[in-house]
Amino acid sequence: MGCHDAAMKNSYARRFLVRPGRKLKLARCPTDVPKLYRNEKDAEEQLARQVARTSELQDVLYASDRHSLLLIFQAMDAAGKDGAIKHVLSGVNPLGCQVSSFKQPSAEELDHDFLWRTTLRLPERGRIGIFNRSYYEEVLVVRVHPQYLAAQRLPEGAVEARDFWEGRLRSIRDHEAHLHRNGTRILKFFLHVSHEEQRKRFLDRIDHPDKNWKFNLGDVEERGYWDDYMRAYEQALAATSTQDSPWYVIPADDKKNARLLISQAMNATLESMGLAYPKLDRKRLAELKAARKLLAD
Repeated sequence: MGCHDAAMKNSYARRFLVRPGRKLKLARCPTDVPKLYRNEKDAEEQLARQVARTSELQDVLYASDRHSLLLIFQAMDAAGKDGAIKHVLSGVNPLGCQVSSFKQPSAEELDHDFLWRTTLRLPERGRIGIFNRSYYEEVLVVRVHPQYLAAQRLPEGAVEARDFWEGRLRSIRDHEAHLHRNGTRILKFFLHVSHEEQRKRFLDRIDHPDKNWKFNLGDVEERGYWDDYMRAYEQALAATSTQDSPWYVIPADDKKNARLLISQAMNATLESMGLAYPKLDRKRLAELKAARKLLAD
């Protein structure tokens, strides 16, 4: 059992791990599970306790300055990524946390390999980085809509190669393994919302004026590719979930449940990293003692 598995042993979130080397069928993965809370107040109190623990762990992560944590969020539209990020990290010191959202790539980004633009946003040591969508879009939306590859001007014959998509997935595995070896722990969350729940949330965005800004007609058009997206997600998650950089398929029909599960997995990972405040050598201790004496006089 690896350190991550050991940390997750008593965590309910571990039930939703994508086991490395196994095939994945999202139709068999729940989008809803029994509530982890008794009522709304209990959900808020539980999350508040978990967020407080995250804040404590993040403080030690920042002070030790040897590791970083990267959280990757992927989902179908209206699955609750933005809300999950907002609530789960609400108590973290902003100096030690950075959120990056990735939308349609710019002309400059298209002139580089598909991992370039996200590499520029990786968290420094001591910090938690959040990717709201990520390089995984290149094996998800681009796989569902391969016409987008034309703008990337790849070498002739590259796209037609039989192992093109496997090559991209292999690049991601290698990239994440490199990051892990250099101190960046990676947690990846797929917020798994049902087709019907997504429909309800789209209608809610249409029916409530204060939510109209969230609605995009293109999101409804993408529902027509639902099965294609599920296949792309199955292949991507199964190919890139490893012991060091695991994927979680988080049931997301209940937003409060999803937030509790994400917070639980994140804290378990931080606790598994063996974080500790830096130990001071004799010279540094002597300096502190001398400084205290000056301030006390």
